[in-house]
Amino acid sequence: MSRKRVLITGAAGFLGSHLCDRFIKEGFHVIGMDNLITGDLRNIEHLFKLEQFEFYHHDVSKFIHVPGELHYVLHFASPASPIDYLKIPIQTLKVGSLGTHNCLGLAKAKGARILVASTSEIYGDPLVHPQNEEYWGNVNPVGPRGVYDEAKRFQEAMTMAYHTFHGVETRIVRIFNTYGPRMRLNDGRALPAFIGQALRGEDLTVFGDGSQTRSFCFVDDLIEGIYRLLMSDCHQPVNVGNPDEISLKEFAEEIIALTGTTQKIVHKPLPVDDPKQRQPDITRAKEILGWSPKVSRKEGLKVTYEYFKSLPKEEWFKQPKEFVAK
Repeated sequence: MSRKRVLITGAAGFLGSHLCDRFIKEGFHVIGMDNLITGDLRNIEHLFKLEQFEFYHHDVSKFIHVPGELHYVLHFASPASPIDYLKIPIQTLKVGSLGTHNCLGLAKAKGARILVASTSEIYGDPLVHPQNEEYWGNVNPVGPRGVYDEAKRFQEAMTMAYHTFHGVETRIVRIFNTYGPRMRLNDGRALPAFIGQALRGEDLTVFGDGSQTRSFCFVDDLIEGIYRLLMSDCHQPVNVGNPDEISLKEFAEEIIALTGTTQKIVHKPLPVDDPKQRQPDITRAKEILGWSPKVSRKEGLKVTYEYFKSLPKEEWFKQPKEFVAK
């Protein structure tokens, strides 16, 4: 029996590479696609020897051609951390708009089901807590984070339009803060930033007074939720994340305890439009997908720290990539 074929964009990224692993494990033929602006081939190099995996070095903002049958498309191509999308705002907008349009067009042409990766950032700096899927958000479209937030909001609107107008089978996952092996130490998000600083012997930087909250989901739990959503009948957006909320100051203290660093916490001014609260309401995921996270933060952080610690020491000090906006 021939394998079902799935295209995963952003395949060399943190989440994309874990999705490639999952779909290989499930017996699919996986086609990975990435332009490698923020992705890293090392995340998927273990798959290149497999007959059921192939890779296209391609920018999804340009026309996508994949020969043969295609049963599923997972669109995960996008910068996902502030340090990236603030440096490449044009590409961020393009991949959320043109890239999404191209992926949806491909799914329509192939008769494939498509799942697009949205984000908790569509809620902006939320006025509703915790955030459920009925909340429309509080987003500054012209602020520095607007290039990412509005790209994802447009992505959802385009996806829903293809569902209602063209009858394409679509799925939308709203991803909350996720962590685990294959994250980049220098991507600017709180967890790798704190661990990176601890490994380098630097003080841990907390922005503002540290009272702003986040909710961290281990990558294995997230991938399970995404897989269940793809295979479900739900075309409405679904939050997938861990509702176990913690302040960033408390989180920094957990990292200090985990790593055994003697460094202290230092405070810097809060970035513009930085969300004060992040906590998913996962009622819909529980009811429709039968999903809820299983990995505790203590357990997940230990695995993630061991991964970062195992990296070559030059990775600890590596600076973020420089990008050219096109």
